Amino acid sequence: MLCENSCDPNVPVAGQFRAYGARLPRKDLYKRCVEVLELCGLVDLANRRAESLGLLHRKRLELARSLATNPRVLLLDEIGAGLTDAEAAELVGTIKQLRQLRISLVWIEHIVHVLVQVVNRLVCMDAGRVIADGEPEAVLRDAVVVDA
Repeated sequence: MLCENSCDPNVPVAGQFRAYGARLPRKDLYKRCVEVLELCGLVDLANRRAESLGLLHRKRLELARSLATNPRVLLLDEIGAGLTDAEAAELVGTIKQLRQLRISLVWIEHIVHVLVQVVNRLVCMDAGRVIADGEPEAVLRDAVVVDA
């Protein structure tokens, strides 16, 4: 469980700088940190230093730090990069939970099979220009996308 005085400061520091709101009192900040650590599957690792975590858990920590700011929109940039298929599947489960929190997600990802498990709209770009935009299945069948 999260130890209020000895945990890695990554999530509490981020939580102090909440989007669209004033700084939280220490008690409320601690509660919010526990919530996002639970959501991201990190409660059991809360007292470990960030540099001791493996890649999946470091990515989860980045996500937890972002969530601690209480965002309305969250940009995920290549969050699946470097993960095994099993690790990516775990991360997809967490990201699906974010949709239930009514946080808008903008997710940039090259690992398309991971991305399409979560999104309801897919924008495909090639050489800096949009070549397709719509439902993931339709975009993936688009001849221009297939050629790219």
